Amino acid sequence: MLSRRFSSVFILACLLPAMVFASAGEQDFPTIKRYGQLANAAYEGKAQARAACDKQGYQLSHYGTAEGVEVAYFLATDEASKTQIIAVRGTANVENVMVDADFKLTLDEHTSNMLHSGFAQSAAAVYKTLKPLLKRDYTINTTGHSLGGAVAMVLAMYLDQDEYKLGRVITFGQPKVTNITGAQRYSYMEITRVVNEKDVVPLVPPFDPTDIKNADLYWHAGQELILLPGDEYSLASGIPSMLRTVQFFKETPGEQNLQHHMMTLYLELLDKKISSGKEVPYKTGFALYDMF
Repeated sequence: MLSRRFSSVFILACLLPAMVFASAGEQDFPTIKRYGQLANAAYEGKAQARAACDKQGYQLSHYGTAEGVEVAYFLATDEASKTQIIAVRGTANVENVMVDADFKLTLDEHTSNMLHSGFAQSAAAVYKTLKPLLKRDYTINTTGHSLGGAVAMVLAMYLDQDEYKLGRVITFGQPKVTNITGAQRYSYMEITRVVNEKDVVPLVPPFDPTDIKNADLYWHAGQELILLPGDEYSLASGIPSMLRTVQFFKETPGEQNLQHHMMTLYLELLDKKISSGKEVPYKTGFALYDMF
């Protein structure tokens, strides 16, 4: 076990320079909030989705529910700016819980990536319906909360694979969808994962640093925007993002952590950053080697 731990430390140290991204500068919180409002509208039904789209200058092009997995989603189009956005609802019923619980990584034929089986199945069902409605010369963005964020991430992979003009991917409280290889493959995409510091869902499946050599180790893609109390926020990617899991699970998560997963709380925290968001270093409370 000792040699395995030292080997894991060595691999982590080698990965660190390649997988830690510098600060992306000042965050566009008004835009992030607008994506959050659309992600939230996916929970509220077709009429509310249409109202949220109208408010932002979009037209609701399609609202539907993926058969079998019961994942609700909608497509909105802005003809003036030649953009489309796909918003996917998070966990809302028993079928969605079964999708969340399907943790097995399987080879996805569309992207040739190892993906979370449940999220990939849901994304494929949504994509099959929406593909005839997508416009090749438009920029297509994706968003969603929780399970919806995971499906939005996989949809972005599909769009990229099929050479659509992919824009931004902004998710909220998104669980992991792929492994280290898959995360690295899409490192060039404009991915922002907005997470609440106390939200447990973005940290699952949990990260075991002694299992770093496992090719099927779940790993997040993109930059993590960590919402802190007040006007503060932090940025993390790669190893620093994963280290949050180690720190978090030193204590057993409880009901309070699930409350911090609510999309309404995400919107409240974003409101506090819009006028005067202040970036601060994220403090994990320990050094890399302390884990071993």
